[in-house]
Amino acid sequence: MEHVGNKIEAPKLGEPYLLTPGPLTTSIAVKEAMLKDWGSWDKDFRAVTQEIRQRLLTLLGQGHEDFDCVPMQGSGSFAVEAMLGSFIPEDGKALVLANGAYGQRSAKTMEYLGRDFVLLDKGDYLPPRGDEVAKILADDPAITHVVAIHCETSSGILNPVEEISEVTYAAGRKLLVDSMSAFGAVELQPSEVHYEAMVSSANKCIEGVPGFGFIIARKDELEAAQGNSHSLSLDVHAQWAHMNKTGQWRFTPPTHVVVAFLEALKAHEAEGNVAGRGARYTRNRDVVVAGMRELGFETLLQNRWLSPIIVTFFCPADENFVFDQFYQLMKDKGFIIYPGKLTVVDSFRVGCIGQMDEHIMQQVVTAAKESLAEMGVASAAPPSAALEERAKLAA
Repeated sequence: MEHVGNKIEAPKLGEPYLLTPGPLTTSIAVKEAMLKDWGSWDKDFRAVTQEIRQRLLTLLGQGHEDFDCVPMQGSGSFAVEAMLGSFIPEDGKALVLANGAYGQRSAKTMEYLGRDFVLLDKGDYLPPRGDEVAKILADDPAITHVVAIHCETSSGILNPVEEISEVTYAAGRKLLVDSMSAFGAVELQPSEVHYEAMVSSANKCIEGVPGFGFIIARKDELEAAQGNSHSLSLDVHAQWAHMNKTGQWRFTPPTHVVVAFLEALKAHEAEGNVAGRGARYTRNRDVVVAGMRELGFETLLQNRWLSPIIVTFFCPADENFVFDQFYQLMKDKGFIIYPGKLTVVDSFRVGCIGQMDEHIMQQVVTAAKESLAEMGVASAAPPSAALEERAKLAA
């Protein structure tokens, strides 16, 4: 994509904007970086891998010297499983904090690993809070680790990891953070938030393409992880040790994805790193939320919990509203939205990340307005029961 003034223009490829939490709309420069083939053992590719690792560490800010970065092939869920299986030993026990699908997925991963855990499930509307975590830790001394989702993209909640971290370490336990959809746009500096390890993915806020994730962990935790992993392929310690010794990935890396990610990291730096990227996403969120509310839509979450990553909207109560038709109408206008992932009410999601700015988000609102008119929807207001449920749970 090209910048014209303060606007981001759509690529001339006839492709729609992806209003999703990743994969997302990428720049032409990122796409073009994938046009060259690379040898995974070649010194030039090893240099790319090392530069990526170092650039990611610098995004942590003060205190990053105590950490190292371990790229891991596969989707974000591969990296999460690698983190859980490598840093929670067989005799450990985790408190998994869930308020949506991705906390639940961590719990399911713990089941597959055969590692002991307890689940705090807050449902779709609310974040886990520090006092709740503190009580559970006080009541169960066997818990060794807390697993927290930074931004729960099934609802769009930005969880309060700072207060979760405070009570975790006050109780002498360790924190692992799934920052899959927040890292790169929401600060997670170890000088401000104490944690042992975090994970994210290439195709999120850095604006690369899918194919690998990365684990950023304290060096002493990486050392201690030797022998913990349940998996040959997902052994974080083994990957880390091999990379540090040879500069190579243990198994065939997604070479094109890795090189594209370096291009994305350079653009991230040019935009102002985490602060700059987060500011653009925040503007995107503010414009789409204000515009959609003006049409009658309402957000699942109260303002204080809205993340700059993705926003969940209730589906309208109007009987003429059919989500599949709305989805297709939006796609025809150049925007791919995301189906809802809630268990209680019908909803859909609009992502705020990727190569988009507030001008594009205003176009999203216009497309939604036109789509409602084409469907004959007189009001985008949600069912009263949905608002009552939100108010009850938020009280």
